[in-house]
Amino acid sequence: MAKSQQTFSKSEKEKKRLKKREDKRKKMEARKAAKEESGASGIQFAYVDHNGNLTDTPPDPELKVEYELEDIQISTTKKEDLPEEDPVRKGKVNFFDTSKGFGFIIDSDNGEKYFTHVSGLIDTIAENDKVSFELEKGMRGMNAVKVKKV
Repeated sequence: MAKSQQTFSKSEKEKKRLKKREDKRKKMEARKAAKEESGASGIQFAYVDHNGNLTDTPPDPELKVEYELEDIQISTTKKEDLPEEDPVRKGKVNFFDTSKGFGFIIDSDNGEKYFTHVSGLIDTIAENDKVSFELEKGMRGMNAVKVKKV
């Protein structure tokens, strides 16, 4: 007597495939019944009104706003349009180690802490001194340079 070629896993896969097919057929029939019940035919449209909200009615053409092509900007603001910022800032020396030659200055405007090195000093400074300085991009962030006592 020959052994059946149908293994347990094959029969399980076949059952799953048939169940999936039956579920798909039931969903299709449910959609057909819902369509006949509601009486809707064709594709439903969604419109965007003048405020950007989705609606089922077309927007009122009187509320349409016309824009000039020159008014549309697709880039960042140009450098000449930005207000001029004074490069000289004021702050207070939070920490300075003269033996190692570095320290930190706290900006009085925004409270940011900036690193400063002895090579960026104009006057000698100590802790709690009021100073003016400029910022320069360093390897680990912004550095205070051209540091002067006020």
